[in-house]
Amino acid sequence: MTNISELPERESMEFDVVIVGAGPAGLSAAIRLKQVNPELSVVVLEKGAEVGAHILSGAVVDPIGIDRLLPGWRDEADHPFKTEVTDDHFLLLGPAGSIRLPNFAMPPLMNNHGNYIVSLGNVCRWLAGHAEALGVEIYPGFAATEVLYNDEGAVIGVATGDMGIERNGEPGPNFARGMELLGKYTLIGEGVRGSLAKELISKFDLSRDRDVQKFGIGLKELWQVKPENHRPGLVQHSFGWPLGMKTGGGSFLYHLEDNM
Repeated sequence: MTNISELPERESMEFDVVIVGAGPAGLSAAIRLKQVNPELSVVVLEKGAEVGAHILSGAVVDPIGIDRLLPGWRDEADHPFKTEVTDDHFLLLGPAGSIRLPNFAMPPLMNNHGNYIVSLGNVCRWLAGHAEALGVEIYPGFAATEVLYNDEGAVIGVATGDMGIERNGEPGPNFARGMELLGKYTLIGEGVRGSLAKELISKFDLSRDRDVQKFGIGLKELWQVKPENHRPGLVQHSFGWPLGMKTGGGSFLYHLEDNM
């Protein structure tokens, strides 16, 4: 087995800010940093082959964050906020059918008036265009696999994974070392249960005196339906059957544009 000390040195690049994850958080942070100080050098690493490839895509979005980040977005022809929510339905399901619950009985969180139904993949691609226009460097297809520390134990950046490793774990003929991306600040925006985030939470005891994280299993499909079955702007949530009373959960159904 090849010893790590026998491998060639990694090449390194230095930036003011290194951001891991080209999701809404990472891209918004990159945009805001360049708005505050255009001279900052900012890089975003994205493990997906393209921006938006690994994002959970269907969503209902409150535009308050976009209004503050990019106030003129409504005047852009290519923005992804095409479908404003027109109707909220809440259904209690049973084995034989459903009952619609009145909207006034639902918590304010479930009121989507003024929100938009979007593909978050499209939102991320749109944000990436804005970030690049401001001078942010975005590297899709590169997963950050290691946190880098200095001798005092402070985070100084991340490294991408080595390429061309054979099944036996040995470097193959196409082997190439990963790249070190060093930053004065490193922002981890890699999403739920990110491997680097878990390492940092453990190393710096970030979960001390904090609530336990909660996780759920979600299954999502994108359907194209017949035009007569499509109601642009309809948001429908349901709970109940086939889940028992002791199991939290339910369904969502969002009608986007193009009969999706």
